[in-house]
Amino acid sequence: MSRLVIVLPLSPLRTGDSFPVSEWPLHITVLPPFHTDAAASDIAGVIAGVSTRVPAGVKAGLSAASASGRIGITAVAGADALFGRREDVPVTLVDGNPALSELHRALVDALRPFASSPDEPAFTGPGFRAHITIKNGTRVQEGDKLSLSQIALVDMAPRAAAGGRMVLATFPLATPAATALGPGTGTGTSARTPVRGPSARSPTSRSDCAAPPP
Repeated sequence: MSRLVIVLPLSPLRTGDSFPVSEWPLHITVLPPFHTDAAASDIAGVIAGVSTRVPAGVKAGLSAASASGRIGITAVAGADALFGRREDVPVTLVDGNPALSELHRALVDALRPFASSPDEPAFTGPGFRAHITIKNGTRVQEGDKLSLSQIALVDMAPRAAAGGRMVLATFPLATPAATALGPGTGTGTSARTPVRGPSARSPTSRSDCAAPPP
């Protein structure tokens, strides 16, 4: 059984990249960790299908990402907050974005049949609240524009695993091509380089996220 998560990285990831839990690259989680007995290649195939669709009614949240015709999601960083059971995980919220919400719903609908249990929290948990966890002082600032054009499938190996987290596949948003289960690069970028250091603003405490984000 695997435990997987689906994210939108702020800077490109490559299939095969690995990193310790403490050094997660900045990202937005679009489908929280879930358990599955399906092969990673099957999950990747489903994500590839979702990534090439531009949902009707959300084009206001999309923008041309390159001359090649690839389309990504443009989002804006919002205020700080505290997530987790103990409200001790600092995050930056992402302003409401129809395209992000629609992508989340599409992934939930497409991957629910592959969950090990229909009660998996990733598919039945509270409403989607896009955010970026602040890691080791690396963060985005309120008002930053975020150009998101890559989906990444990441193996959530146990925290004690020597290899840490590993990127299993990457997919450019809204284009037929996918770099899955093999060498390759993605196209997601942040419009502003994340900065290190504490924020001058005090995070707003929020308690409606049951567990710390990955």
